[in-house]
Amino acid sequence: MAAAAKPATKSEILKSLAESTGLSKKEVVSVLDALHGLIKKELGKKGVFSIPGLVRLKVIKKPATKGGMRPNPFRPGEMMQVKPKPARKVVKAAPLKALKDAVA
Repeated sequence: MAAAAKPATKSEILKSLAESTGLSKKEVVSVLDALHGLIKKELGKKGVFSIPGLVRLKVIKKPATKGGMRPNPFRPGEMMQVKPKPARKVVKAAPLKALKDAVA
């Protein structure tokens, strides 16, 4: 089995976007920072943000879980101690149809 290709680094992504758009690297950084702020604001307010044609981000509220003894999934028949977890919010990403079609 061949090793998976490494994902692009942040600087490689910024360089590629700068070349393809004709913007300077600093301008691309400012656009991505503005996008970050917009996503943060919309997820906090509405709980959903969509980048058209790419991905849909959604906030999921997970309830608190109790601790205690539970069956060990790796060693059947044994019990294991599970720590309690507080309630939390998790961001989930789902690809949109255009992105799925581009990969397939």
